Amino acid sequence: MSNAVPLPLLEPEVVPCCPPLTERPLNAEEAERTAKMFKALGDPVRLRLFSAVASHEGGEACVCDISDVGVSQPTVSHHLKKLKEAGLLSSERRGTWVYYRVEPAVLAALGQVLTKVAEAT
Repeated sequence: MSNAVPLPLLEPEVVPCCPPLTERPLNAEEAERTAKMFKALGDPVRLRLFSAVASHEGGEACVCDISDVGVSQPTVSHHLKKLKEAGLLSSERRGTWVYYRVEPAVLAALGQVLTKVAEAT
């Protein structure tokens, strides 16, 4: 048995995507960042992968646990890469597997944008 103690992970700083849409008009940078996130989620496979990671027990999922979305493994990897590039997922390699997680700040920011819009109507 190993006596190794796992080190705590440093949480990367996540910049909120934007203020609530009813608060003020978005500036160009906020609009670009937010559009990237929504564009990434606009693909049904990516949305399924994002949902699989977000709803997975423990808040993170091994790529081996979320690859059953009706496309090949290389395509899953491509879509996960796009979600990461959009700032929606973060990942960590552990041995041969990669684990993905949705940063809580990302969910909160996206939720706030949409919640505030729904409340305004």
